Amino acid sequence: MVRLNRRETLKLLAVAGTVSAAGRQAFAQEPAEGAFRHGVASGDPDATSVVLWTRLSSDEATPSARWQVAADADFATVVAEGEATTSAERDHTVKVVPDGLEPGGVYFYRFTVGEENSPVGRTRTLPQGPLDRLGIAVASCTNYPLGHFNAYDAIARDEEVDFVFHTGDYIYEYSTEDWGGAVAEALDRESLPDKEIVTLADYRQRHAQYKTDAGAQAMHAAHPFVACWDDHEVTNNPWTGGAQNHQPEEEGDWETRRANALQAYFEWMPIREPEPRMRYWRTYRFGDLATFVILETRHTGRDQEPAYPDWTEIETQEDRDRAWQELIVAPNRQMLAPEMVADARSSIMASVTAGEPWRLVGSASPFERFNIPDIVSLGISREELSDGLKYLADHGQWNWPWYTDTWDGYPQARQAFYDMARESGAQDLLVLTGDTHQFFAAELMDDEGRRMGIELGTAGISSPSEYVDTGLDPEVGRRLDMIYAENMPEVHWTDGLHNGYIRVVLGREEAVVTVIGVDTVMSTDYETVELFRGRIVKSDASLSFATT
Repeated sequence: MVRLNRRETLKLLAVAGTVSAAGRQAFAQEPAEGAFRHGVASGDPDATSVVLWTRLSSDEATPSARWQVAADADFATVVAEGEATTSAERDHTVKVVPDGLEPGGVYFYRFTVGEENSPVGRTRTLPQGPLDRLGIAVASCTNYPLGHFNAYDAIARDEEVDFVFHTGDYIYEYSTEDWGGAVAEALDRESLPDKEIVTLADYRQRHAQYKTDAGAQAMHAAHPFVACWDDHEVTNNPWTGGAQNHQPEEEGDWETRRANALQAYFEWMPIREPEPRMRYWRTYRFGDLATFVILETRHTGRDQEPAYPDWTEIETQEDRDRAWQELIVAPNRQMLAPEMVADARSSIMASVTAGEPWRLVGSASPFERFNIPDIVSLGISREELSDGLKYLADHGQWNWPWYTDTWDGYPQARQAFYDMARESGAQDLLVLTGDTHQFFAAELMDDEGRRMGIELGTAGISSPSEYVDTGLDPEVGRRLDMIYAENMPEVHWTDGLHNGYIRVVLGREEAVVTVIGVDTVMSTDYETVELFRGRIVKSDASLSFATT
């Protein structure tokens, strides 16, 4: 087995982007109509049960639906069935949790109202015992006004996928005017309601709109779903005491708005409801192959993110270092609730003790260090940058993080998490994340330079990258990507020009990572392109990219 050095890795990853597109036509099924116009979904499985979801579009006050789970798509062998009733108190959504299923089983399910059947969904329970393979699709950042959810459709068609992990920003809170504008009008995808959402009715209507997308319905029907939330499920950049995009004098009490958003989220998603609702973290165990710890990083432990410096006041390295100390280091900001860290410690330690090959961490916020290098000295002038990206020149001049609402703005909290993992026997974390609307693969290191694993970041399903959103010349974007990969110690590869998803297939000895882009979100007639394929193997006590 040959292990790649950094420059060889970069060459390999750059070549991966030249793979010819694998054509895929749009999903043939139109969005569901009638009583089941928001489709069906399943998720949050354990070894013997799984959540099944739908919504009943009905004029009745308390409509009911029959449900069935079968071992075959023709429902010749029904293994569980029952009836569920809903009401306006739950926005006419239905969630049932059939129990007594077989571990690692593949099942088909449907709902029925009168003579009308819902679309048929396929789901799975968690496996127990020996397991040699697991396929996970990683999705993030779905923005209805800014494009069709073609990558969801591609995930639905991907037969290597067993489960879908959504890293957050399943919906966005903005009005069309705030973000979407001409694109939304051209695609006839203006936000509903067409205002910034604040009330329970607002959040319910927005979730309902997102569930009408044909790609979303296809993905949810095809695969079971696990998730964490990020910020936009409520509003931009929240912390425990407020949010950047919440103005109490105009939008009322913060706790009320957050409660409205979380209630609608749990009504409209195929997930179990914790008590209290903000304690939404999970651990899934996939047989003897992997443990997957999913973090909650917004509402239970996060301090307010740091501000950026006033760049006009930064003239020397001493100025920069003082700003770094005052804004980033001194506040000692936290991101995670102590009780969640305790749960994560227990799960990671149990995985190590059991000898499982893989320890996965799901995080809405990227762990990687993404301090912008001096892009001007490296060949990209301010004039080449789009107006919305000229700030990168300032960040690069002083090697400041791209974003500070990621773990980069919470360095002590990041190191504390790494310390916890290392003390639990794990320096081989495989972190799955999103948020930045940019694909990346990174090798994680702690503050002492010790390797902690690998992180894979997915771009948005439809949310555009800053390159695309600000009108950056694509060639300049490609040069930026290469500069980042060559000059950031943790970043091996990145792509800021595509929407899509990541597929991770775990085996006992290695993981195969495939980054799958879509060529457009402006039409449902799209093609996919393989942007990167790589292998992750054990390397000493950690993980590395390798090839044979």
